[in-house]
Amino acid sequence: MRYMKLAGCNVPAIGQGTWYMGEDPARRAAEVAALQHGIELGMNLIDTAEMYAEGGAEEVVGQAIAGRRDQVFLVSKVYPHNASRRGVPAACERSLARLGTDVIDLYLLHWRGQYPLEETVEAFERLREQGKIRRWGVSNFDVDDLIELDRPDCGTNQVLYNPVQRGIEFDLLPWSRQHRLPTMAYCPLAQAGKLLQHPLLHEIAERHGATPAQVCLAWVTREDGVIAIPKAVSPEHVRLNAAAAGLTLTSEDLQAIDRAFPAPTRKQHLAMV
Repeated sequence: MRYMKLAGCNVPAIGQGTWYMGEDPARRAAEVAALQHGIELGMNLIDTAEMYAEGGAEEVVGQAIAGRRDQVFLVSKVYPHNASRRGVPAACERSLARLGTDVIDLYLLHWRGQYPLEETVEAFERLREQGKIRRWGVSNFDVDDLIELDRPDCGTNQVLYNPVQRGIEFDLLPWSRQHRLPTMAYCPLAQAGKLLQHPLLHEIAERHGATPAQVCLAWVTREDGVIAIPKAVSPEHVRLNAAAAGLTLTSEDLQAIDRAFPAPTRKQHLAMV
């Protein structure tokens, strides 16, 4: 597993996402087992949010990390409508209870809403001082949002990024690298849709004895400063995600991907899902 710095800690370049977990009680045992399997394989960064299944995903994570909290780097996110001076601490307490822990390693504003950034950051800082969170960050912020935020202590910016959604490469990713702000890439497999059927990805995967999904993960994390957080429930997908950290694409592979999925040549509106 390849590691990088996030919020002052060494974390794997490929972690585990939890979007859509916690929605079906019949799948709870499989979801918990998948997260635990991922931890055992070195993917000890787990990303969740109060939005996912309205807290259900956090409950799944809490069950998965019970008895092994010290092995996990835990990320969760607060709804924008809870991002007020009073709303943030209340939301955090609910998340802590569902997660079964007394501290969240990195707590993010899920996206911008009605409350001023200064108010949200003030609430984050109070939580940090109280030991409820270790660091805070943001999600779905574009360059102008980060400039307005103007906080070098922001731990990360979590955004949509995969071969068919490359808009951040024009300005957001370069800005983040210049300011040493780590990027967390959500939906790195484009929700496992048509992207994974693309003939080029199958061709590259065959050359490396890999899968198209592994090629995507290797591409997203090809440079330092970007962490991918794919979701997987089946043991085989979890294993393949972890193994993708050891896949290095050649310059020819990267050039072919650029031709098939061109990089942006102008500013694009920040994509979100």
